[in-house]
Amino acid sequence: MNTVKVLTKGQIVIPAPIRKKYDIHPGNSLQIFEYGDLIYLVPPAKDPINDAMGCLPENPSLSETLLKERKKDFAK
Repeated sequence: MNTVKVLTKGQIVIPAPIRKKYDIHPGNSLQIFEYGDLIYLVPPAKDPINDAMGCLPENPSLSETLLKERKKDFAK
């Protein structure tokens, strides 16, 4: 696991081995999103739908949360 420091403007440096592995170069765009307590940096994908499959952890389960919320709505 690599550790990075956050600079004064909120910038981070992605370690060189990771940049090489994912072909990240200056000027590339990365997507950033959060899920639960995790922050994801996602490099550009040639097939984003296929690449995104299975990338999110199983927990917390969004479908279980939505079903619980719907049950609350119908109970009213």
